[in-house]
Amino acid sequence: MKLTRSKTFQTYLPNCHRTYSCVHCRAHLANHDELISKCFQGIQGQAYLFNSVVNVVCGPAEERFLLTGLHVVADIYCENCKTALGLKYKHAFESSQKFKEGKFIINLTHLIKDNSWE
Repeated sequence: MKLTRSKTFQTYLPNCHRTYSCVHCRAHLANHDELISKCFQGIQGQAYLFNSVVNVVCGPAEERFLLTGLHVVADIYCENCKTALGLKYKHAFESSQKFKEGKFIINLTHLIKDNSWE
């Protein structure tokens, strides 16, 4: 499988914000402000939906039949440790699912909270 590289360096999110990181290598993945929903189901169980993420690379896009219908998705991988984290929604065929286009789900088993969590 060939992965598409988005950049050659790691992005660091500001320390003043609550962030989510890769549990395997601690690379920053998302700012808490980018979290849309905690009510998603990934391949490995509960997943979070994010508006945007950093430090990930996308695999090839493909059609998959998911719980909510047919979508075009691409698996996403941690740019640092290459762990499969979740997926990016590229296209939704049903109008009720269009809000997912361009968004990312990351399986909760791959997330750890960093910076300023109480």
